[in-house]
Amino acid sequence: MGNRDTYDQSLRDLDDKILAMAGHAADAVESAMGALENSNLAAAQAVVEGDDRIDREEHAIEHLCLGLIACQQPVAGDLRKISTAMKVVTDLERLGDAAEDIAEITLRRGNEVIPELLSVLSATGREAVSMIRSAIAAYASEDLTLAAKVIAQDDVVDNYFSEIKQKLTKYFAQEHPEIDCAIDYLMIAKYLERIGDHAVNLAEWVQFCKTGIHKHQRIV
Repeated sequence: MGNRDTYDQSLRDLDDKILAMAGHAADAVESAMGALENSNLAAAQAVVEGDDRIDREEHAIEHLCLGLIACQQPVAGDLRKISTAMKVVTDLERLGDAAEDIAEITLRRGNEVIPELLSVLSATGREAVSMIRSAIAAYASEDLTLAAKVIAQDDVVDNYFSEIKQKLTKYFAQEHPEIDCAIDYLMIAKYLERIGDHAVNLAEWVQFCKTGIHKHQRIV
């Protein structure tokens, strides 16, 4: 196999590794929310333990990217692809961290729930997971239309976050509220908002990979 063939195979391997890591990160968020909704402590513990794999994948991808840059000196589209990969893995790793944080709250709370707040968190989680999976699909197919839809979808998650804060204000005014649980729910809402932001970042890097433009600024 010639140098160019080897290089092309390395780029394909890079895509495969990114998509595998992305799938694991999306699954972690979805599993963390499922564990929360069902008070499934075993599932929550599995999410916590699975974060190490996502961290290892991040390091392996970064190592591959740096090796490609050092040995191949890529230009134009290839440079954008490798640069995008190095940015994307950061957001994917943070998705894994957010999933772990949500799972740790579930472990701490056990069977304690506030149904009227949990229902909104569940809806927010479904929207956030949808954003992640759409962003991954946009990356896999370099679909600018889908990437734009992910960015627009962030408003839905932000609106849910505002709704949760309003419901929390009313809940705290009730007699004998479960303060600690409610505060944990607020933290989960914030994690989900950040998850939406990371999905937006992924979509914006898809736009950059395809066009060389990131947030209306040409970079490469």
